[in-house]
Amino acid sequence: MKSAVETLSPTRVKLTVEVDFDELGPNLDSAYRKVAGQIRIPGFRPGKVPPRIIDQRIGRGAVLEEAVNEAIPQFYGQAVDEAEVRVLSQPDIEVTHFADGEQLSFTAEVDVRPKIELPELEGLPVTVDDAVVTDADVDEQVNNLADRFATLTTVERPTETGDFVTIDLSLTADGEPVEDGVATGLSYEVGSASLIDGLDSALVGLSAGESAEFDAPLVGAYADKAGRASVTVKAVRVKQLPEINDDFAQEASEFDTLDELRTDLRTRLERVRRLEQGMQARDKVLDSLLSKVEIPLPERVVKAEIDARANNLEQQLQANGLDLETYLESQKETLEEHETHVLADVERDLRAQFVLDAIAAQRELAIEEAELTEYIVRRAGRLGVTPDAYATQLVNTGTVPLAVADVLRGKALGQVLEQAAITDASGREVDLKQLEQDAATAAQQ
Repeated sequence: MKSAVETLSPTRVKLTVEVDFDELGPNLDSAYRKVAGQIRIPGFRPGKVPPRIIDQRIGRGAVLEEAVNEAIPQFYGQAVDEAEVRVLSQPDIEVTHFADGEQLSFTAEVDVRPKIELPELEGLPVTVDDAVVTDADVDEQVNNLADRFATLTTVERPTETGDFVTIDLSLTADGEPVEDGVATGLSYEVGSASLIDGLDSALVGLSAGESAEFDAPLVGAYADKAGRASVTVKAVRVKQLPEINDDFAQEASEFDTLDELRTDLRTRLERVRRLEQGMQARDKVLDSLLSKVEIPLPERVVKAEIDARANNLEQQLQANGLDLETYLESQKETLEEHETHVLADVERDLRAQFVLDAIAAQRELAIEEAELTEYIVRRAGRLGVTPDAYATQLVNTGTVPLAVADVLRGKALGQVLEQAAITDASGREVDLKQLEQDAATAAQQ
């Protein structure tokens, strides 16, 4: 076999392959065996029909076609190995010449990984926010804790924003009741805007026992119908916060005094801010790396990823009884804006994959079984399934290599992060080892 490679663009090549007819011998033998097993000819057992009989009854052309179809992927793979290219998509193959007893020639155009010139990775400069905790931050935490110990007291007055009401709610579409559109004894915070548009305005001013109707936009199967809602207030309650003092500290925590509680909250907040620094540093190191590397992207690979994300979104919306138009309205964006930001996300993600893969290859990184196990456990937790179930899913869907690639990319980024020069906005050096200790401490709490 002879092969040659022609670079069509930084991300696409054309392979030209020539195969002498003699090299197709094993493929012809395989093709005859396959055809022999598919036909029934009197006087011959299944699978034992001689080639000359097949040529007479079926025609040698069918055998040659079968042989070529089997041979092309084999010789294409050899050509890819010889050219030392890393393909990203299925090839577009064209047979340029073949006849019985003559040379097989074909071309294959395919998207390939771009060659990346990595920059100096030692000391990439990164600036993150200060891990500062103010008295106001601690006050907010204390108030949030006090809110958890608040009580609700019934009042005899019209509803105001911030009140907690018990309501009965019903919906109609074009005057007809909406299926599952009735709720009774529902607790709702007025002003939270967490249920139906127009509800908060309708509730303000109503006393217990009073009702109101208002227009209500509907979604899903009722999106094109005129929605109307009816709400009845059953009770009006106000939130009463406990007095914030040493007694509160003893009730809400293991501490005896409010000062001790505030000190603990400050320590925890400082730890959280340092963890946020770590996550910010990871993102900014990648941004800094991408800004220093020119990474051309294969158009077909970009389009395939965009199509895949669109299909996933469509399935998610259908599962929730929604359509794209409703989703875009909830996101407050047009279709053009949505497509623009999806394109930007896809291009950034692909560039990140390519550059991290290049770093992993340059440093000959490998993963250990424990690292893959940790990845599976972490991903399973996010998806709400058991690690065994997620591992089985990876095997059944043939995506174990993708998981391995994710782990390698994380490892490559981690090494770049370790070598980066990270400072906060005040110019102080950020200690990554301390961040790791904080993360371990947080995981144990």
